[in-house]
Amino acid sequence: MALIGMMGSGKSTAGFWLAQSEGLRFVDLDAAIEERQGRSVPEIFEADGEDCFRDMEQSELAACLTSLQPLVVSCGGGAVLRAENRELLRNRAWVCWLRATVETLGQRVRAGENRPLLGENPMVDLEAISAARAGLYAEAANEVVDVDGLEAEQVAEQIKRLWPRAVPVR
Repeated sequence: MALIGMMGSGKSTAGFWLAQSEGLRFVDLDAAIEERQGRSVPEIFEADGEDCFRDMEQSELAACLTSLQPLVVSCGGGAVLRAENRELLRNRAWVCWLRATVETLGQRVRAGENRPLLGENPMVDLEAISAARAGLYAEAANEVVDVDGLEAEQVAEQIKRLWPRAVPVR
């Protein structure tokens, strides 16, 4: 299972709860990259650029989704930017888009701390990024959960109700 959505949509928190409740391994893609690289996502963006980070992200996603072990993967918000990743998600996972309004995202990411794509005005950036990615999230997702006003445990419960517990064939 893979969770996609914007930064601040709750993928990591809800994914952790979901994995715990289902007895599955949990992988936060950004955290896995940071562990492998020995530096934070903002440091990678600063030193190597976004393209290099996206290469790392693609490699880590492929490794997770080709694993034979059932797991819950929290994808980085930009994982859907590459067509190869969307195809991999569609073919190798059941994908749930955690959708949130820009207002919710803004409350959750605060001033954009540790968010390399957010600049001086995080709300404007969130609006633009969300609008640019919405179609990509929709393309990759099997289901959508609207997370506004929900706690992580409630999101996890909604995902569990939708999850068919089998990888779809498309």
